[in-house]
Amino acid sequence: MPVNATLSKHYSQLLGLNSPWRITDINMNIEEQRIDLTIQWPKGKRVLCPECGKACGIKDHREERVWRHLDTMQFQTFLRCRVPRSECRDHGAKTIAIPWGEANSRWTLLYEAFALLVMEQVPALSKAAAILHLSWDEAHALRTRAVQRGLNRRELDGIEYLGLDEKSFGTKERFITVLSDLSGERVLEVAPSKSTEAARTVLAIVPEKERSTIKAVAMDMTAAYENACGELVPQADIVYDKFHVEQLLSKAMDTVRRHEHKKLLREGITVFKKKRYLFLRRPERWSAREQEQFQDIHNEFGATKFAQSKIGRAWTIKESFRPFWNYVYRGSAMTYFKRWYYWATHSRMAPIINVARTLKRHSDGLLNYFKH
Repeated sequence: MPVNATLSKHYSQLLGLNSPWRITDINMNIEEQRIDLTIQWPKGKRVLCPECGKACGIKDHREERVWRHLDTMQFQTFLRCRVPRSECRDHGAKTIAIPWGEANSRWTLLYEAFALLVMEQVPALSKAAAILHLSWDEAHALRTRAVQRGLNRRELDGIEYLGLDEKSFGTKERFITVLSDLSGERVLEVAPSKSTEAARTVLAIVPEKERSTIKAVAMDMTAAYENACGELVPQADIVYDKFHVEQLLSKAMDTVRRHEHKKLLREGITVFKKKRYLFLRRPERWSAREQEQFQDIHNEFGATKFAQSKIGRAWTIKESFRPFWNYVYRGSAMTYFKRWYYWATHSRMAPIINVARTLKRHSDGLLNYFKH
């Protein structure tokens, strides 16, 4: 329906349209719960060349395009416009810039911003698409555009600390390699698999002239990642992060626990039943119920007997590695590690001994933690 000047001004303000753009038609479809707003550039009004910014005449108009906008109440709202093309003496015919959207986009900037907020809050893309009344393909295309915008404005100079990590997903042990800027708290690149080639691929996105500023790379004890760093950032120190070290110790302790638990069950001792996560979780993070469970072990099994058991000793060795990270000086940390290593390698528990030896072989990467 044709609109008067007041209504046109009202919708222009809602859309943030700048003069001389104006709304010339509003079409409301009650059955489809849809509103279409037609936007027009006035005839005879000069336009700006998108290349040089000079004012010039209009050559012609593009075919009518449609953009999805934020909903008006329960009505889906769309903008329609035949965008003019400038007739620039230097650059020829160019489609002029529009204030409500980007080139080649099917959504307005405000709609894209809202949609991305929804996607950040909703883990599954299909659920986000349902909330936004989009198809999965449309939601995926919208998200892909946002990622590309981020990549286009990404800066890779002055990076000092990188993180190389593997992430698994799906049901078939599929892996990706993730490169992160630890200081900037951002993901820089991902690549399929967890191989040396994958590490080379992600590291190569940092321009060669910018790699000299990288001081250290945090990673787990994966030879493939170390090899790639040796090739592409040879000056950077390797630092083994705390999470992966604790993960190795936890797996070793849990292996001892499982073996001993089966042995105790054959003897009719069930006090360690359903206590796996009690020993994997840090004591300071125990719930009140878990604290009671630990006390039950002391009461039923005996505090001294628990401390002398393989489960108790493996758990204590694992927990006793934590103070290593609290040291400030490399020398003091090395002294503590030697004492811990002697204790762990004389525990007569193969999983614990193997991890201790692994950590010793990688002691340089462990001690680099205190440098950085």
